[in-house]
Amino acid sequence: MPGAVSLQPGPIVLCALKPRLLLGLPAPILIPFVGDLTKPARTTSPSVPDRVVASVRRLHWSPVTMQRVVSMVARLGLRGQLLPSVPGRPLSGSQDVLRRTPLYDFHLARGGKMVAFAGWSLPVQYQDSHIDSHLHTRRHCSLFDVSHMLQTKIHGCDRVKLMESLVVGDIAELKPNQGTLSLFTNEAGGILDDLIVTNTSEGHLYVVSNAGCWDKDLTLMQDKVRELQNMGSDVGLEVVDNALLALQGPTVAQVLQDGVADDLRKLPFMTSAVMEVFGVSGCRVTRCGYTGEDGVEISVPAAEAVRLAKALLENPEVKLAGLAARDSLRLEAGLCLYGNDIDEHTTPVEGSLSWTLGKRRRAAMDFPGAAVIIPQLKGKVL
Repeated sequence: MPGAVSLQPGPIVLCALKPRLLLGLPAPILIPFVGDLTKPARTTSPSVPDRVVASVRRLHWSPVTMQRVVSMVARLGLRGQLLPSVPGRPLSGSQDVLRRTPLYDFHLARGGKMVAFAGWSLPVQYQDSHIDSHLHTRRHCSLFDVSHMLQTKIHGCDRVKLMESLVVGDIAELKPNQGTLSLFTNEAGGILDDLIVTNTSEGHLYVVSNAGCWDKDLTLMQDKVRELQNMGSDVGLEVVDNALLALQGPTVAQVLQDGVADDLRKLPFMTSAVMEVFGVSGCRVTRCGYTGEDGVEISVPAAEAVRLAKALLENPEVKLAGLAARDSLRLEAGLCLYGNDIDEHTTPVEGSLSWTLGKRRRAAMDFPGAAVIIPQLKGKVL
């Protein structure tokens, strides 16, 4: 997503980070990069659209440059705190007990350094350094466990009506197995969360939203389901308990193609399909990600998650990567992080996310907060 990072071209580039981005510092930090952004951005795959390529403008940091950044942050007293603090979902019992993904023991066996994130215990990195994981993802591909994300299915004839009553996107225009990034908004125009909505060919909407907003998002959708059901609408909601694996990097297609019968050339950016992956049936593979690279997110039955992860790691192109690399990759790519770059006090216009507003929805002004957002969009700031 655009909006998280502002890059200016030249042989030495300064990246101005929002004050909130690095733990609420009183002023932006200017971090020097070595690179030349006057040259066109390079795409790693034809599946990544020009808009995404343009927003990435990545530099492929050298280890020396990356180490300078890490050292600078350490001198500011931020070592060990680079990952943002995101409010987690309430836990049953002791608040010290963190939720575990189906790959928890697998992470420990592979040397994962576990940290608390959004109420979950997740690997921040493995035996490789953060820098090595970051660069490996840019040059090859990495496997991330993102099973903490909220996955839901919206069923019924009125599923589109429900979703469009909550988000700014044009869900009705989505073709079968096509997805889009959209935003939950409130009546003040603020962003409640960002999410991906896919119109599956199986007759339901598949929704993935942030773990840090789990309770808020689920309550929002459940309340709307009850409201519409009471009005006679045909709609229902199901929480999906699958694991979610993200395979990201320029060699993703060649790695994954060895394990699927489907032709991945027919699975372009933001499309999805259910397929067998390395012998694991019932996997939903979506061409998307959070690194600026080509990639897929694989929703896999929880009991088969470790088996699939092991199969993917048999290819030497693939290495495990943790939260640290995921955060620096999305930051380098200019992708927003909810709770840091956007929140309920940020409108889509203010967050540089106007492109998520569907053309039909803009004209109809029928989404939450439209009375605030549309005038902003037209330059008439309220």
